[in-house]
Amino acid sequence: MSNSAENTYAGLGSILVVLPTYNEAENIERTVTRLRKAVPGADLLVTDDASPDGTGQIADRLAAADPHIHVLHRAAKDGLGTAYRESFDWGLDRGYDVLCEMDADGSHQPEELVKLLQGLLGADLVIGSRWIPGGRVENWSHLREVLSRGANLYARIALGVPLRDATAGFRAFRRATLEGIGLHDVESLGYCFQIDLAWRAYRAGYRVTEVPIVFLEREYGTSKMNLQVMTESLRRVTVWGLQHRLRQAREVTAGRRLASDRRR
Repeated sequence: MSNSAENTYAGLGSILVVLPTYNEAENIERTVTRLRKAVPGADLLVTDDASPDGTGQIADRLAAADPHIHVLHRAAKDGLGTAYRESFDWGLDRGYDVLCEMDADGSHQPEELVKLLQGLLGADLVIGSRWIPGGRVENWSHLREVLSRGANLYARIALGVPLRDATAGFRAFRRATLEGIGLHDVESLGYCFQIDLAWRAYRAGYRVTEVPIVFLEREYGTSKMNLQVMTESLRRVTVWGLQHRLRQAREVTAGRRLASDRRR
């Protein structure tokens, strides 16, 4: 990446890119190499859930050769949400100003991280979106696209959050955003974690924006999405949505009572 491109987001401060991994031996080195070229001033944290395919060992080798690369080894596969919480804690404890999320499987193009960082100059959380104008997916089945669009529509209606891609995992946060949304109260384990954080940021009044990205279906390895993950997301969003609407109803009722009292 050119120095002029890096200068466009230089005012953000120190940057950490978190790459959660489980059995990504075929992808991790390729992704890390592209990231180091795309955002050479950023540090990388590979958070590995004791991958039996040797992903953690590959990450250790890369870290030994590059001081910008770090590795966090977890004892077992314990969910995407907990992996990100531990990774964010790691980065916040070390004083990073910006913390980014990104898949390690090649679905998120490292070169597009620059757009997210540039967007963060006027926001508190930037989401790389597949479903806004300019964004798209490649090599997905029609069914998978319908499911993803449907899940985001459901979250948008249930929670009242004006985001087209609340499930997306390509993001850049200011540290103040993560510190202000009650990160340690987040219980979501799977991909619902993404909806949870976006909704918390929106409700807390932080500036949340989306920038278009191209999401590519992975070439190597297997997806971690399964029925259990989708069920957790549906259940949690439904409960949050019902609680949200109940709070709104109570606020309306309380407002009417207050207005009635004032007229007396």
